[in-house]
Amino acid sequence: MRQMIQNNAVTLFVVVIVLFMIIPIPASLLDVLLVLNLSLSVIILVITMNISEALEFSIFPSLLLITTLFRLGMNISSTRLILSNGGYAGEVISAFSDLITAGNVVIGFIIFIIIVLVQLIVITKGAERVAEVAARFTLDAMPGKQMAIDADLNTGIIDEQQARLRRAKIQRESDFYGAMDGATKIVKGDSTMSIILTLVNLIGGFIIGVLQGGMDLTTALDVYSRATVGDGLVSQLPALMISTATGMIVTRSVSEGSLGGDVRTQFTAQPTAIMVAGGAMGFLAVLPNTPHFALAFVGVILLIAGWYLLSRIRREEEAAAPPEEAAAPPEEAAPSPADYYKDISNVYSLLTVEPIEMEVGYSLIPLVDENSGGRLINRIVIFRRQYAQEMGFVVPTVRLHDGSMLGTNQYVVYIKGEEVARGEILMDYYLALEPPNPIQEIDGIETVEPAYGIPSRWILPENKEMAEIYGYTVIDPLSVMLTHLSETIRRHAHELLGRSETIQLVENLKKTSPELVEEVCPAVVSYALLEKILRNLLMEGVPIRDLGTILETMVDAMTNNRDPDLITESVRGALSRTITRRFCENGQLRAITLDGEVERRIVASLTRNEQGIYLAMGPELIQPVISQLAENIRKFQDLGQPAVLLTSQVIRVYLSRLLSQYFPNLYVLSFNEIVGTIQIQSIGNITLGAAANSGETAARQRGA
Repeated sequence: MRQMIQNNAVTLFVVVIVLFMIIPIPASLLDVLLVLNLSLSVIILVITMNISEALEFSIFPSLLLITTLFRLGMNISSTRLILSNGGYAGEVISAFSDLITAGNVVIGFIIFIIIVLVQLIVITKGAERVAEVAARFTLDAMPGKQMAIDADLNTGIIDEQQARLRRAKIQRESDFYGAMDGATKIVKGDSTMSIILTLVNLIGGFIIGVLQGGMDLTTALDVYSRATVGDGLVSQLPALMISTATGMIVTRSVSEGSLGGDVRTQFTAQPTAIMVAGGAMGFLAVLPNTPHFALAFVGVILLIAGWYLLSRIRREEEAAAPPEEAAAPPEEAAPSPADYYKDISNVYSLLTVEPIEMEVGYSLIPLVDENSGGRLINRIVIFRRQYAQEMGFVVPTVRLHDGSMLGTNQYVVYIKGEEVARGEILMDYYLALEPPNPIQEIDGIETVEPAYGIPSRWILPENKEMAEIYGYTVIDPLSVMLTHLSETIRRHAHELLGRSETIQLVENLKKTSPELVEEVCPAVVSYALLEKILRNLLMEGVPIRDLGTILETMVDAMTNNRDPDLITESVRGALSRTITRRFCENGQLRAITLDGEVERRIVASLTRNEQGIYLAMGPELIQPVISQLAENIRKFQDLGQPAVLLTSQVIRVYLSRLLSQYFPNLYVLSFNEIVGTIQIQSIGNITLGAAANSGETAARQRGA
């Protein structure tokens, strides 16, 4: 029973508030509720000033509605008491009336009008605009933030659990600011309603007092004016605090701690500004006809505070300065190239081809050199560990060296001695990924993000916070280079898997499943065939971590055929849970689907020759499929998710090979690779358009 009451306490509170609008309540109970309303508004204001980010108080939009409803319920109850009890609505309203009016009703009424206008025009209007802009920025920045999370996940900075939490946080931010955009309209309506109720209390009370209460005009005006002012102030003070809390929570976009902590940290970091202000006050103090004492007192205080903060900052910088390094001993002179290559064994070292190699320009050496604080090697190690856990394949060592033929800011990635990627970064800048619809452009050098091809700008560090406010996703130069390297490795992982790596994976499996390895490899499944299957899986982004299931499925599939493509499809079906987990989120798969007629035409175009089966699709079929796919893939870019095409198992592998020439980042899955409990949401459906139908008609006419 107690648990049920606790779970439904808020619901009961809202129901009681609604009843207060209908059922009369005594003045003593109204006093308690008015004090409770005032206390609740103070609590909410203090909470919004002590949180570091808005999501720590995510119930605020709903709480804003409840407190507004509560305040309106109190207004209706107090209006009923004022009109029915000859202007008396309890001690709280009377006390506020006496405190503010101080014997002069006109002064109290003017103060009340000022408070209402300040709340309505200044605070509520500003909070409404900030909430509207924040909601738009948050929605526009979602794809960029999703890509930043994917980049951190790919480079190993975060794991899948952390990525899932960050994606959930982005969704909660979007929902929160969208709710705040609507909740500010409630605050605005509350202020308008306060003015209406004030007029009702004043005019209605005056009419009732004169016509029904037998009061003279002066007495009725005095009594009901005092009650109206007291009631308005009792309701508007909590409303003013709630409006301030609303503005406070929607402006906490780039804070790092509580408001008090941020103000203290950021003000004390600028002692020069404090000293300049103190000097300005001292200058004003010596001018004639100025308050000399007040200006001089404040100026001296500011000068002393600024000098103390400046001295403390200098002491901290001196304490943090590294000690002078001892002179390094002279190195032995390296032999000349001619002497070195006289030994023929040294010439053979030139024939070695590195699996992965990365050359960097002169300006980028500090990112690589650990002696200079470079963190690239550590980040590559983290990526290798994360990729091994995710895909089941250990990335070979990456050889890093400087390139004398490169530009100072350039880098090149080689796979087996051949260039596969190239980029350029600016060390003293940040890369800002442009959102779809930025509210305002940030100044910077236009470029394209190298890993995903997103339009971007190189911006100065001092513009970083402003770019984030405008909705840009800001990335440091090291993360840009590492993301490009990691994505390049992912795209070419199948090329890095050779015979020795395959044997090493099997030897590693022998530690946990020795019987399986002894029975299957290489007696039933040759290393060459296993290497081919594993390459096929890595080529399409399917993890090979469950090597035991892969081997068992290969043995079963080889009883019917020995075609590597068909064996690969059987293995993919056995890895359905792995594929589902990789491409589905929250039990849902967003994908592009094929119309039945399109799939039938594709099946009919399958052709076999000496090299195997391939698709012989004519241009009248390829063109509409490619154009519609390009249009639907853009929808996935807006969602920040990899594009997925669903088809039948019969044509999946052949269609995937064909489309990879046009869309390298498109994943083609078959229905039997998706777990049955997953809900499939079709982002788009590929059909035979007018172009295909006209092409087919023309072909028939030519045939006739």
